[in-house]
Amino acid sequence: MTVHLTIESPLGDLLLVGEESHPVSGGFALASVSMTGQRNAAVVQPGWERAPGAFTDVVRQLGEYFDGGREQFELAYATRGTVFQERVWAALDGIPYGTTTSYGRLAAGIGAPRAAVRALGAAIGANPLLVVRPCHRVIGADGSLTGYAGGLERKQHLLLHEGAGRAA
Repeated sequence: MTVHLTIESPLGDLLLVGEESHPVSGGFALASVSMTGQRNAAVVQPGWERAPGAFTDVVRQLGEYFDGGREQFELAYATRGTVFQERVWAALDGIPYGTTTSYGRLAAGIGAPRAAVRALGAAIGANPLLVVRPCHRVIGADGSLTGYAGGLERKQHLLLHEGAGRAA
């Protein structure tokens, strides 16, 4: 079963999507966090159920993050990607709050050749968990803000919120 909830945030509305992770206990895992106007944003589908109770922990942790009291999310994820995407997404989870890294450094960190930077960028762009999986912390080698599915203004907002200014 797929469930959803739209919440307000400093970035605008966020659509949360969850998938049943344990049919017996009724637990849900977070499958997507997307923003209004985002490139390739999730869209509520027929058959999805609006289920605020499934997102209590997600809403609490996002609130703590936006209030400045949380630096890391502790949530169950139900994302699916290629083996390469999963490696890249795991590396994103390892970028500390308040820091940034470049595409090249991230590629080197997962053992990908320099030629794989474009594929790495595509995997980052396919990240279904904006904000909670910190793809906003990846910037250009020259320090420029590049590529963010939610828009560069939102990326800048998140980095300023985190006080990012030093490389990871």
